[in-house]
Parts: sequence; structure tokens; C-alpha cells
Amino acid sequence: MTPDEFYAEARRDLPGPLAGVRVVEATTTWAGPMCGCLLADFGADVVKVEMPGGEMARRAPPMLPGTDPPLSFMHATVNRNKRSLTLDLRRSEGRDLFLRLAERADVVVENFRPGVMAGYGLGYADVRRVRPDVVYVSISGFGQFGPDRDRAGYDPLAQAASGFLSLNGDPGGAPVKAPTFLADDLGGVHGALAALAALHHRGRTGEGQHVDVSLLDAMLFQSTGYPTLGALGVPLARLGNEFRIAAPARVYRCRDGELMAGVILDAHWRKLAALIGRPALADDPRYATTAARIERRAEVDALLAEWLAARTRDEALAALVGAGLPAAPVRSYAEAAADPHVRAREMLQDTPHAAGAKLPIVGPAAKLSRTPTRVRTPAPALGEHNEAILRELGLGDAEIAALRASGVV
Repeated sequence: MTPDEFYAEARRDLPGPLAGVRVVEATTTWAGPMCGCLLADFGADVVKVEMPGGEMARRAPPMLPGTDPPLSFMHATVNRNKRSLTLDLRRSEGRDLFLRLAERADVVVENFRPGVMAGYGLGYADVRRVRPDVVYVSISGFGQFGPDRDRAGYDPLAQAASGFLSLNGDPGGAPVKAPTFLADDLGGVHGALAALAALHHRGRTGEGQHVDVSLLDAMLFQSTGYPTLGALGVPLARLGNEFRIAAPARVYRCRDGELMAGVILDAHWRKLAALIGRPALADDPRYATTAARIERRAEVDALLAEWLAARTRDEALAALVGAGLPAAPVRSYAEAAADPHVRAREMLQDTPHAAGAKLPIVGPAAKLSRTPTRVRTPAPALGEHNEAILRELGLGDAEIAALRASGVV
């Protein structure tokens, strides 16, 4: 299928399937902004509310090359497709304006420690008074209830507390955190998914609700069922690049690079045995089943490792893929960004920014044939849409000037 065939019936008059949905986002760093990013990518009108000094993602290094003023990679990535409004939520005027925004919104997203927004007079109960059917999404480290609810919650803490770090890394080595904001990303994804589920419920019943997402819960949910094994006392060894449910399967060294390859199905083993010149092992009961190969993990790993070590990465990849076997080169992000398939999938979209030339911003993952999604607008400058949004709320020139003069916006 070509892109033209996939998008043959696409509507070009909508920003995405959430066109018409209004979101107010009071967030910082990554988890909350990621929730808002997903909703914005799907076409919602997302107004990101920040304190007049701006949130920390605007200042997080590294800054993108060629941008002046400097533009943070975090801000450019997670705040695209949004509008920016600055409000000092500690001031009564800022609180009242936020509530006026919330009154018109379908979804409110926040990711502060439990109780912070309520302290501003902007918690779920406060917003519900002006918008009874609001979907109010709270994302925090440990959730709105439970013994640890008041603890500071950050991505690496959730990775550690969930058990993830205990299994990540080489056997015998130290625990290793994920190189990406894994818990934040998952918290944002679950927040957006729950918001959509709550909107569907509201559409049927007229009822809004409070959505509580914790980074710890998101990590536990996405832990492949390991919490269940842990609760039942099943030991879990750290395997590094090996797979608990398959062998041979790991990262192998070729003559000029590394390759992730392996055998997931018994049918794969039969193909691999023929490919590496050991056809007699294809149906040998000592190797023919997954359970048998896991018992002989070191032996079957050595067979594949020896075959790969004699070949270049490209040679090995072509042979494995040609035989219908799973394999992928171990790439840097720079190599992945240059891959023609990545570009064909529009996972990097050249986006004009006021701070510099066109920048390759990561595009939406899901492709929708009828209501396509894309990076429509770059991450906004701080307060870029202040005047437009305040006028949408009915404020006139004098009121806006007074708010500016007082530092509320």
C-alpha cells in the first residue's frame, strides 16, 4: 500500500479526529505535556497554561542547533500543536481566568503534586463547579491516594519503585534506568487514553469525572505481567539483551556492527538451522522447541553468534530478512533519523520555527486514514497566544493591558 492509497479518503478540512475538543493544560516537564501533546496531535485545541516565567521544559538542554533564541529539544517536541497562555495561578486574577477557560473546556490536564492545584483553587472540585461535566486528568508520581501520595514523583523514581530498574542492565551489573523518559511517557499516554475513555462516557451519560494517573501505576501496568510473578514469588533474573521467553535471541556482534536477532517461533528455528548450515538441528528434539532452546540457551546463542561474527551487519541482515527471520541493526538515533523507512512513515516532520530554520520534529505515531494527524504548528513561544485567548474569553484592550501591567500574564 502506498501513502496515497492509505489516505485516499482523508479529510483535509480537520486538524484530526478530536477537532472541536477543547483542552486546558497546566503542566510541566514531560508526563502532563505528553498527555496534552497526544490530544493536540489528534486535533484538539490545547491551551497550555504556564506561569509567566515559563515551565522548565523550555530551559532543558540540549538546545536545538541553529535556533536563536535557543530552543529546548523537550519544548520543541512535546509542546507542538498547542497554544500558549501565561497566567500567574497564585493570583486571584489568574485563578479566575483559568476557571473561565475551564468553563469552556472539555478536558483539564495537570501534573502537579496532589493538592497543589486545589491550593490554587483550581482542583477538580473547583473546576467542577464551573464545568460540571469536565474530564479532569491528574498525572502525578504516586497518585491522588495511597500512603505515598504526597511524595515528590519523577520519572526515574517510578522506574526504580516499580521494579523496572531491578531487571534493566547486564546480568551481574548495576540497575540501569531507561535512557528515555519512560515513566513520564507512559503516564502521558495513559492520561490521554483515559481522557478519551472519559469523554466517551460523558457522551453517553453526560457525566464528567476525575482521572487519576500515577507514573508508578503506569510503569507497573506496562511491566509485561512481572508484578504478578513477583507477587507469587517467581524469581526474575536480569537477562540484559537476552529474552526470557525465547532463545537464541539477543544483540550479536557482526564484523562491523551489532544486530538484534533471534528465534521467537519454532518455525524460525527451522529456518535458522538451515541458514547457518546446521539443518540436522531443525527437528532435533534437543532444540526444536522454545523450552528446549531456553534450556540450552548458551549453546544456541553460540551457534548464531559464530555465524554472525563472520559476516558484515548488512550481509547478515539481508540473509536473515531474506529467510523470513526477525532481525534489526542496532542503530544510533542519528542513524534511525536518516532511515528512509522512518522518513516514509513521516516520523520526522520538517517544521518551521520562529527560533530558526525548519526543524525535524518527531511526528505522531498513529496513522488515521480518514482524519490524518501531523505536526501542524511548532511549539509556541511563551505567551504567544495570550491576546488571542484572552479575547476569546471576552476581555477588551483595557483589561488585557491591566493584566499585563500587574504581571498576571
